[in-house]
Amino acid sequence: MEKSNSRVAIVTGAGQGIGAAVAKGLAADGVTVVVNDIGSSLTGEPDAAHPEAGTVEQITSAGGTAMLDVTDVSDFGGVRAMVARTIDNFGRVDIVVNVAGILRDRMIFNMTEDEWDAVIRVHLKGHFNVISAAATHWRGLGDASAHNRIISITSGAGLFGAPGQPNYAAAKMGIVGLTMSSANALKKYGVTANSVAPAANTRMTAAYPSWPKERWDSDEWSPDNVAPLTTWLASERSAWCTGRVLGARGYEVVLYSNPQIQASMRAENGWTLDHLDAEINTNFRPLIEAAPANPLPTVSVDG
Repeated sequence: MEKSNSRVAIVTGAGQGIGAAVAKGLAADGVTVVVNDIGSSLTGEPDAAHPEAGTVEQITSAGGTAMLDVTDVSDFGGVRAMVARTIDNFGRVDIVVNVAGILRDRMIFNMTEDEWDAVIRVHLKGHFNVISAAATHWRGLGDASAHNRIISITSGAGLFGAPGQPNYAAAKMGIVGLTMSSANALKKYGVTANSVAPAANTRMTAAYPSWPKERWDSDEWSPDNVAPLTTWLASERSAWCTGRVLGARGYEVVLYSNPQIQASMRAENGWTLDHLDAEINTNFRPLIEAAPANPLPTVSVDG
């Protein structure tokens, strides 16, 4: 395969839904896309339909350049080989977009160890594997003026705490921390790292009882509406934006606040339990009761 003169992206979970929409959006902007997907069901079992091949066909039929890759993102060595293949085929990799994920929903008191491990392995470890492999390559290039991009999908399930998804919520909040760490660590190698919390009609939202049924008949909630924000973050235009969580919710684009200290107290000679109780009730309790931490919206599961 010829080396690419365009920017090159690896998009995981690009067989359908948001991943496919992102891959096609990047290709429409002239980016060469590696479409990564193992072709699995929502819970991670093999899917005989192999939707990942359809994404490649749609991109190439529209005049774009795409290559299929069926690496399991939870395989550390396999992902490193995928990044190496991308560079061998196209001469470069500029962008990684982490979308791949599965669900194993259960309340915390009923969740099995396997249900926990499976979701953490695909989401959080999978994101780490891709970011680590790409970052190793970019560090080796040592180009602080480059426009390398990491975009990772988080979720309102983590940001707001979906009660029936402790594994998914934990993974998605872990991805936010991974994003912040990557942004701070990789800036000197020309890398930005951001997370996107999407809301769209997908297999995941279809499985969530509170997702409004009327949205399935609305173009506003197509996964295609996540692509513009992701494509912008992947572009050279976004060089000033790093270490942030943004959202694409239908036709709405949002910026989430980063954690910051809301209030503080100091005891000159340390705290006794009674003193701490009194001061927390005086200084912190009114703030907490006025704005409870992360109130769960009506719809909390994204992407």
